[in-house]
This record gives sequence, C-alpha cells and structure tokens, in this order.
Amino acid sequence: MSITGIIATLIIGFFAGLIARFLKPGDDNMGIIMTSLLGVAGAFAATFLGRALGLYHEGQAAGFIGAVIGAVLVLVVYGFIRKAAK
Repeated sequence: MSITGIIATLIIGFFAGLIARFLKPGDDNMGIIMTSLLGVAGAFAATFLGRALGLYHEGQAAGFIGAVIGAVLVLVVYGFIRKAAK
C-alpha cells in the first residue's frame, strides 16, 4: 500500500469510526481517540478483506461505505471482548 493509500485510509477511517459509533447501538464508554482508532482499524480491515475477496485491486482502499461497515464490525468485536474481560 502506498503512502497516499495509507493516508487516505486513515482519514476515511477516522470519519468511518465516528459514523460507526453513531450507527452502533449501545453505550460504549470510549473517547474520541479510541473511536478513531477502531474506525481506522475497521477501514484497514475492510481494505484487506476486500482485496482478499477480489473486490479491490492492489493500491485501492476500501470505499467509505466499506470502511463504515468494517468499523461497525470492529466496534462489535471490541464490545464482545470488553464484556468477556469483565
């Protein structure tokens, strides 16, 4: 992945994390930094999963909708892990 692809994924991931947090129901007591990090993780996950499935080619990042879906999935997994740790 090129540096511009990484920067684009970071920016898209930030906004995707905010939207995913808005879309996912429940009370997740986390701040803006953790929300952003999980959104970025979701964007990267969506990019790599999309490439593995043949949806994206090398050098392409996940689209905004794919990044939001990835971020929601990462938030759900994070919520399960937090509940299991309690």
